Amino acid sequence: MTALALALVAGAVVGLALGGLGGGSSMLAVPALIYLLGFAPAQATTAALLIVAATSATGLVAHARAGRVRWRTGALFAAAGLPAAAAAGALSSAVPGAVLTLAFALLAAVAAWRMLATRRPAGPPRAAGPGRSAAAGAGLGAVTGLLGVGGGFLAVPALVSVLALPMAEAVGTSLLVITANSAAALVPRLGSAGSLDWAVVAPFTAAAVLGAWDGKRLANRLSGPALQRIFALALLAVAALMLLDALT
Repeated sequence: MTALALALVAGAVVGLALGGLGGGSSMLAVPALIYLLGFAPAQATTAALLIVAATSATGLVAHARAGRVRWRTGALFAAAGLPAAAAAGALSSAVPGAVLTLAFALLAAVAAWRMLATRRPAGPPRAAGPGRSAAAGAGLGAVTGLLGVGGGFLAVPALVSVLALPMAEAVGTSLLVITANSAAALVPRLGSAGSLDWAVVAPFTAAAVLGAWDGKRLANRLSGPALQRIFALALLAVAALMLLDALT
């Protein structure tokens, strides 16, 4: 299969993940860029940020039309993460590729575990104070900048548990946070963006944007828990592959 075909297929899968689950697309984008398309880890995280920013912005429009975005809440949450995202994005160029791969593998494993773990609802969440909200936003921004992940699988639980948003609005609002953090993390990487293989990145991004719209229709056919289990198992496979690669 040619690089173009691989980019289109991988982009469509990434878009489906974002559209169906409201996040998690970059957890597939980075390993796809590394293992299917031959990108170095640093290049893969930069390209993933571009792909995630464009795809999340597209998904944000759809959720905004449905009235599921808390603009003020999302903007304040994202603002806390912007400095951390930019700083971590600048730092990432000095981190060895093996370390980035290992950190990403561990993060993917944690994300999969969170998706598979069953929890009984403990009543409606209570909104936290501004200090905790700012800390959650900054932590998400740092992860975005360093590893090139949008952080939707972290943003949604944070918006629900820390800011007490309903799940539907948390998913929509998370796309605003992801878009802002991804854009901030890209700023210190703009100098290296010219070295990316745009013949691969451009079709990957286009397929992801189109896949995000199809993902919304997929979400209407499958239950939320079923989608989460499928995605979690895929993440576990990705984590095992990347962990093996980092340690050998």
